[in-house]
Amino acid sequence: MNKPSSAATPPALPEKLALAQRAFEEFHSRCFWFMRANAQITVDDIPYLCQRLRADGGREGFFLAAKICL
Repeated sequence: MNKPSSAATPPALPEKLALAQRAFEEFHSRCFWFMRANAQITVDDIPYLCQRLRADGGREGFFLAAKICL
């Protein structure tokens, strides 16, 4: 059986959480200005984070949300 390439494998949950945290910090002033700047992103926050990135994050935020969304 052929194993899929690592490029096709979606990131595991810890990597998604780390990416979500970095996205939150990078896009805080544009998308999350109403939240504490030092907030820790959890798994439960990811759908909302993706929604805000798609709505207000521009092209970069939109594509970043696609990588993060569960």
